[in-house]
Amino acid sequence: MSQYIALIHKDANSDYGVSFPDLPGCVTAGATLDEARDMAAEALALHLEGLQDDGEAIPEPSSLESIMSDPENRDGVAILVAAPAPAARAVRINITLPADLLDEVDRYAEREGFTRSGFLAQAARKAIAA
Repeated sequence: MSQYIALIHKDANSDYGVSFPDLPGCVTAGATLDEARDMAAEALALHLEGLQDDGEAIPEPSSLESIMSDPENRDGVAILVAAPAPAARAVRINITLPADLLDEVDRYAEREGFTRSGFLAQAARKAIAA
C-alpha cells in the first residue's frame, strides 16, 4: 500500500490545513487535528480516483527527505496518509431474478441513489461481511 506525505499547517485563528506536495491541488482542512487527518485520507482517495478516471498517471510518493528539502514545505508538519487499494476491475455478469424482485431492486436503488449494479454489489458485500 502506498503512503503519501501530507503537510499540516496551522495559522492563528484558522483550521488545520492539509496539502499533498506530490499532488498539487489536493488540499483539505479540519477544525481539529483528528478531523484534518480524516479529511486528508478522504481528499487523497478522491484525488487519486479523479486522476485514474481522467486517465492520468498516479505519481509515486516522494521521500520525506525530498519533500522537506523544499523550503516552502518546512513550516508544515509531515504525516503519512495511506492511499486506498486500487479498485478491482468490474466484470459484467448475467443473472436471473424474478421480475417482481428485480422491480423492487430497481425502485430501491433509484430511491437511494444507486445504480442496480451498485446496489447489488453493496448488498453482496453486506451479506458476506455478516
